[in-house]
Amino acid sequence: ASLASLLLASRSYAKAKGGGKPAASTSNRGKVRVKDPKGVASEDASASGESAASAGGADEIDAEFEMPTDPLPPTYDPALDVGPGGRPLFAFTDTFASFSHRGVNAYVDFTLDEWKAMLPEGLPAGMMKEFQDTRRCAVMVRESFLDLRDNFRRIVDPAITAKRKDTKRQIILDGPRSCGKSIALAMLVHWARTEGWLVFYVPQGKDWTHGGFFYRNTYSDLFDTPVLAGKVLQDFLKYNETRLQQLPCQIFEPIPLGEGTGVGMMKGADTVEMPEGSTLYDLIQTGITHSHAAVGVVVRLRKELSLVKDVPVLFAIDQYNSWFTFTEYQEPVTVRSCRSIHAKELTTVSMLIGQCFIMI
Repeated sequence: ASLASLLLASRSYAKAKGGGKPAASTSNRGKVRVKDPKGVASEDASASGESAASAGGADEIDAEFEMPTDPLPPTYDPALDVGPGGRPLFAFTDTFASFSHRGVNAYVDFTLDEWKAMLPEGLPAGMMKEFQDTRRCAVMVRESFLDLRDNFRRIVDPAITAKRKDTKRQIILDGPRSCGKSIALAMLVHWARTEGWLVFYVPQGKDWTHGGFFYRNTYSDLFDTPVLAGKVLQDFLKYNETRLQQLPCQIFEPIPLGEGTGVGMMKGADTVEMPEGSTLYDLIQTGITHSHAAVGVVVRLRKELSLVKDVPVLFAIDQYNSWFTFTEYQEPVTVRSCRSIHAKELTTVSMLIGQCFIMI
């Protein structure tokens, strides 16, 4: 069931509407070196600019500037809050669920802390750059995002699904660089979590193919990355911990153990079993605590999530195209040569390709 959205005034706007003074700047002051006409560098002797006069003066520039450190919205001005057709440009809401297609092209202005609370795995680099450039944490609700949201809304609402037959469970977002794919995906994750979905979000898919310890698993003939697997489990736990404590494990087959991070195989054991009554939270803690089990737990978690019926589950993978090329890992072939390892040869990548909502 969808959650009722509650229209709330933006935090920054609510303070500004009270007639208070604009928010104090938290930026740092910086100094630069400037050159006189002869090419000799001169430094500011004081904040009053005395050195500019002594260095030869008229050709100098003001060497004092501001370096913003975080997005600070300007004081709210109702006269400037005018969008297409005279409608307000900013929407005061705490969720994307309340938007209809009439509200397209409106801006939603969350604080940076609110974004980080909903996406603790990390924000896309493009989104952070836009926040820094615009000096506010606002995103535009585009028609394409509403179509994307409505597609997944129909999956869990039988009444809507009966009217539409074009619902897709797997989607690839494609488009030119910096056209907004990552932001649309982050907005979809934000919406799904406010609706109570269980979301497996990977904001940096390239990290799955670069860095960390790797080795060939002799049983599967794939390459395991236990360091990465441990981080994946930790990230998934950040937002979903409470819900995972309520979901029981449904698979109790032994989980194969691999090499631990820098310590080799575990002596005297090659599998681990989850006891009866274990939850998905217990499963994840096993992989985090024991690096030998990290990769096996990630694979098992994928299977367990496919069996969850009490809550909708969404897999959202950013930088998905990096899973269709070579990794930075190399395997020795001869004494003098190595071969590059393809991403599809990694255990963690191969278990997700073609089985989730994705984007490139």
